[in-house]
Amino acid sequence: MDNPELTAEQIGAARPFAEAVPELAKTFRTHGPGKKPAKVSQTLRLDREVLEAWRASGPGWQSRMNDALRKAMPHA
Repeated sequence: MDNPELTAEQIGAARPFAEAVPELAKTFRTHGPGKKPAKVSQTLRLDREVLEAWRASGPGWQSRMNDALRKAMPHA
């Protein structure tokens, strides 16, 4: 078996990544405190054909859809 299950003893001895390998953990990017994500997750109901067409346009379809919606926003 390539990846055997951990024993209760191994799980009990586990340490957080930043504690186990602090030098490497310092090189990872993190979001600063209080930074909000630029985008939000939202449920949206679309016609099946619309969604399939965007997905079929290939990688990056969500960003392209976002750009199209931004251009179609009403200007207040």
